[in-house]
Amino acid sequence: MNILAFDQGTTSSRAILFNDRFEALSSASQPIEQIYPAEGYVEHSAEELFSSVLRCAAECLYGLKIKPDAIGITNQRETVVVWERATGRPIHNAIVWQCRRTADACEKLKRAGFADYIKEKTGLPIDAYFSATKISRILDTVPGARESAERGELACGTVDSWLIYRLTGNHLTDVTNASRTMLYDIINRRWDKELCRITGVPECMLPEVVDSAHDFGSVRRDGDIPSSLWGVHVLSALGDQQASLFGLRCFSEGDVKNTYGTGCFTLMNTGALPKKDRDLITTPAWSIGGRMMYALEGSVFNAGSAIQWLRDSLGIISRASDITEAAERSAKLDNDNVMFVSAFTGLGAPYWDMYARAGFVGITRATSKDRICRAVLEGIAFQVYDLVRAMETSGVSVNSLTVDGGASASDYLMKFQAGLLDLTITRPDFTETTALGAAFMAAITLGAADMDSLSVLEPPCRKFSPSMSEEQRRELLSVWQRAVAAIRAF
Repeated sequence: MNILAFDQGTTSSRAILFNDRFEALSSASQPIEQIYPAEGYVEHSAEELFSSVLRCAAECLYGLKIKPDAIGITNQRETVVVWERATGRPIHNAIVWQCRRTADACEKLKRAGFADYIKEKTGLPIDAYFSATKISRILDTVPGARESAERGELACGTVDSWLIYRLTGNHLTDVTNASRTMLYDIINRRWDKELCRITGVPECMLPEVVDSAHDFGSVRRDGDIPSSLWGVHVLSALGDQQASLFGLRCFSEGDVKNTYGTGCFTLMNTGALPKKDRDLITTPAWSIGGRMMYALEGSVFNAGSAIQWLRDSLGIISRASDITEAAERSAKLDNDNVMFVSAFTGLGAPYWDMYARAGFVGITRATSKDRICRAVLEGIAFQVYDLVRAMETSGVSVNSLTVDGGASASDYLMKFQAGLLDLTITRPDFTETTALGAAFMAAITLGAADMDSLSVLEPPCRKFSPSMSEEQRRELLSVWQRAVAAIRAF
């Protein structure tokens, strides 16, 4: 058995070929152009999202003479594409989850009194993060689009459904991605007609919603698609954070994972019943054989992107990995309270402040570049602390914290995070767990694995134990809370 996993992310697309022991045989990656039409706006070329996946697949399989037995898909969530049914042509760039252009539309929904209804049906707060207002904005921006949509001539979906459509011709999505649109009733498991009405999204545009483990169709014979993929069935689809939760084998209630990627995403498995929380997202974790598992989720909108900002915009570091050395040097020399709150595109849970912006607090003329790097790295850990503590108020005890994502490679960040949380952190040696989760799920659909067989896997890992004193923790958290209050008041 060989499974090809596509991981279409915010900054890159990746393909990884796994064997029957879920070992990576080969991999390939392609960067994605970030398009910023205006302040707070973020877009991707929808065609590039698809073509980059194909290039990764071709590179991954080149020379191996292996035809995959199945394809699994995982993807950046909330990002939406609208396309013509007849031609498959996107009518607008994909609007990315980070984009804040619909903040005003979200405020109108709040003022109209829909917040409680939306939270009850979808598990989500009203926020520009989610897909519904993005879809409506495209329909109102492109001339004639709304009329075409109402005639059934346009389709829309999150990135998984866009890739599935281009690969197979089928218009499908899974429950984890559907749940991120602010249009899907996560209890009754259907698109909600009232949500479609109040957000201005014609229901006829939306894909059919199925399990995460599902036969989404076979890849078409098409000149643009590598022939090594023709006829291969797509057997899984999961939003990237749910795929990470699954790939890290957080199968039990109380298991928590955090992904340190472009943003930080903390998910806690809450079992077969949804847990309601005012400040956190209630979301499907996955669905297999019609059985839904749920999670609580909190998001840090800017984590790895803050490290990229230090590198690309300020030139303080040459490589993202340099930030760890800088933080370690600063920790030996500096004993001040410089804080950085990473809120370039607002604050997610538990604050949900669309208008907050990033800021440093406590800087003096003695503040060094190394100290700035350390503050950025520690600022990520502080926001994750807020998320985990918020989850504990749900009544589910935190059993474990497992991590993945690019920034989790920083030992300094992991040690600091363990100290703040007073919790041992597990970091697998193989950190491409998002793709691994998609492969796990495809193997289940294929009948080549089940939850029990996956549970006994013991991948190599490193553990980070807490070493921070209670006094130091209290002092740091007090300063952090003042820093958050300061940037929110700006």
